[in-house]
Amino acid sequence: MISIVIISRNEGSELEATVANLLATAPPGQHEIIVVDDGSTDGSTAFLAAFPDIRVLHSDGIGVARARNFGAIHAAGDVIVFCDAHIRTAAGWHVHVLNALSDPRVGACAPAIYGLADPTKRGYGLYFTGPDLRTRWHGKHPDIAKEVAVLPGCFLAMRRDVFEITGGFDPGMRQLGGNDNEISFRFWTFGYKLLVVPEVEVGHLFRDSTPYEATWTAVIHNRLRMAMVHFEAHRIERVVEALMRYQRFPAGLAMLADGDHGQRRLAVAKQRTVDDVWYCNRFEMTW
Repeated sequence: MISIVIISRNEGSELEATVANLLATAPPGQHEIIVVDDGSTDGSTAFLAAFPDIRVLHSDGIGVARARNFGAIHAAGDVIVFCDAHIRTAAGWHVHVLNALSDPRVGACAPAIYGLADPTKRGYGLYFTGPDLRTRWHGKHPDIAKEVAVLPGCFLAMRRDVFEITGGFDPGMRQLGGNDNEISFRFWTFGYKLLVVPEVEVGHLFRDSTPYEATWTAVIHNRLRMAMVHFEAHRIERVVEALMRYQRFPAGLAMLADGDHGQRRLAVAKQRTVDDVWYCNRFEMTW
């Protein structure tokens, strides 16, 4: 069975459209839908009372990473799909997703992503552009499933055993921004491959502002946390140098000081099979 975990906060009619789409395209009798309402105030989950088979979980604004984990621990499926509340996909998507995940070496997979506002724009996984840990979409359509450095979290599938082994998303990440980067990096260093499945195309609503708070303080914190947890000293220095140009750097650094990145670094190191040097060489990150 596939468990589809939708994270939502104040999504208005988008959530209803997403749920309707998934009910129409997910394999009948072989899926469950879990909606995590992470502190909505717009009543956007009220319509789900008419769908007793859809489970609604409530959390109090805990943020994307923790909300995704919260939904996953209540899921019953052998495969978990983490899904944004503003997507559209076509029937049959599960066939290619399950096929990719049948390889035990594959930790997670994701489809091609196109913009709902502009379907001509498509991305096939992402890559880091430099030490400030920004990412950019691959724009070239691969002929077959392709290994990529970073998978988008808007429609991210993994086996339950992988979620349990890895712990899913880093609960120390704040708000929105960088969650996908961190989990992708960690999966690779834990010995898993990440694949983009180009046969599946999912529409995603890209927005200038989101219902989830996404302050630059939190974004900088998340990038610093990723560096502090995963990188060797000279690469941490490069990240810090790159992020210092942002006005909110001191606030992000202060937020980092209030976290557990030191303990997290030790725990992650115990599960690694390769390190950041391997990853950067593998994906031609010369910084």
